[in-house]
This record gives sequence, C-alpha cells and structure tokens, in this order.
Amino acid sequence: MRFQKKTSVLNVVKEWILITIGILVYTAGWTIFLTSNNLFGGGVSGFSAIIQFATGIKMGYTYLAINVILLVASLFIIGPSFGAKTVYAVLLTAFSLNAFQDIIPASFIQDFALSNGKLLCAIAGGASAGLGIGLSISQGGSTGGTDIIALIIGKYRNISPGRVIMTIDIFIISSSLLIPSFDADGNALSFVARLTAAIFGFIIVTVSGNIADIYLAGSKQSVQVFIFSKRFEEIADMVQSEFNRGVTVLHGEGWYSKQESSILMVVTRKTDVNLLLRYIKQIDPDAFLSISSVWGVYGQGFDTIKGNSRRALKKPDAGDGIKKD
Repeated sequence: MRFQKKTSVLNVVKEWILITIGILVYTAGWTIFLTSNNLFGGGVSGFSAIIQFATGIKMGYTYLAINVILLVASLFIIGPSFGAKTVYAVLLTAFSLNAFQDIIPASFIQDFALSNGKLLCAIAGGASAGLGIGLSISQGGSTGGTDIIALIIGKYRNISPGRVIMTIDIFIISSSLLIPSFDADGNALSFVARLTAAIFGFIIVTVSGNIADIYLAGSKQSVQVFIFSKRFEEIADMVQSEFNRGVTVLHGEGWYSKQESSILMVVTRKTDVNLLLRYIKQIDPDAFLSISSVWGVYGQGFDTIKGNSRRALKKPDAGDGIKKD
C-alpha cells in the first residue's frame, strides 16, 4: 500500500496564504484600533506610527525604509528562503498600512473601535497584531521589523520571539515621550496625553507578545503516540517513510493474555496526528492507540537546543555538600 502526504507545492501555497492572512490581520488591527486612536505599539510599526503622528507621513513609508536594512541582514543570516517570504511580507505590510487608512470607512472605525474606548482598542489592537505576528512566523515569514531581530536571535538562543519583541518595544514606546505628536485635526498633544498613549502602548505590546507566544506554542506542540498492533512492522515502515519520523519499538507482555507484544512509540507534531491516525487505521483498523501531549521536544526534526554546546563543569568538593565515599 502506498501512502502519500500533501504535495510540497500545496504546502508552499498554504504557507504563503497563511502569511498573507497574518499580515492582513496585523495591519487591519493597527489601522482600525490603534492609529485611529493615536495609539501605537512597539517595533518598527510603532515607531512608524510615532513618526506619522509627528510629521503626517504615512507609517507605511517609514516602515518600508527602516526594514530595508533589516531585510539585508536577514537574507545573509537566516537564508534566501526566509528572505523571499520576508520581502513579500514587508512589501505587503507597508502597502496595507497605507492603503487600509484610505480603504476602511471612517464610520466603521468609529462604530467598531473609537466608540468603545481606548482601553478596549488597545487590547483588541494588540491581540490582532500578536495573532498576525504568530501566524506569519509559524509559516517561516515575518511581519518585518523587530520580528526579524527576534527570529535572528531565536536561531541561536532559546528565547521566545514575543519576549525579544517586548524588550525592544519598551525602548521604542519610551522614546515617544521625547517626540511631539499631533491628532487628526493637527492639534499638538500635551505631555500628559503622550504619557497616557505610552502607557496604552505598554498594554498593547504586552498583549501582542503574549498572543504571539501562545499561538507559536500551539503551532509547535508535539504529541507522543503509543501504538499497539499485530501489524506493527508495516505501521513502523509507514511512519518512517511517509512522515520521516523515528519509531521506537518497545517490548511488552499482556498481563491478562500473558503474550508478548511489540509497542510502537512515535513523537510527532500535533498537526500531523489526524493524518497519522488515518494511515494507521488503513493498515490495522483494530489498532489500539494512546496519545498524550508532551512539553518540549528537542532533536532531529524538532526544536534545537540552542546556546553554548559546552559548558565548564565544576568538580564538586567537600564544601558543595556532596558526600564522598
């Protein structure tokens, strides 16, 4: 029996579609909830919004200009495949940040966002931005700016992208207190108003960072599957050839039957479980399975333990409280 997974072409198309959706969610959240309220978050988008409030230059232009430098760095550090997706993401983000300000009706923004108060808009805008960031990063893309920095750091260190983004955002939001800001009517905002906006900015980046982390954690979640079947050899061959996953054979004995049996243990991504179960049932409809979630999987085909591979180990002495025989 021959098993076939989704073709690589369909996977690539799916990745680009999801990146596009993530970008649109990200930019729509900015336009509807944040810039309309003279609110801003962190990252290059937040800094671009600060520049727009100060000079009137639409944030898409500033966003694009700043990202050129980061794009060049990402092409060399992360690779050409990621670079292509990031170029697309940055161009679409820059275009959408400008276009949505003209396309989305002011009446819709008034009813859907402005009338509900700045606090709700800060939370909703941060959630939309975080969801867009998480969706884009999970498919190998990026909404640009500090997301690129987070992915570069993530290549070498086990630090969540949301935490890196949040740290950089603190400095960007704080800088808004030193830059003059004007509302839609051209009236200068007082220092108290700018301080209030900065406080909302911290709420925005907190919500955004946590939503991004939650989404990325869910998309990378793995499961451990135990498979009990008399046709375990066929199932093991299928898992290895079609899913490119390792299989461990455990030898057991049924307590009731007193018969020896072989048990397969497979660790795979949660997103592959339904397809794996269908394949198993095609081989052995009577197979018994046990599935459990696992916290963190490191090694070939999964996450990588990053950081220094060698650490100096201190030999224990008598003062360490370790008994020597």
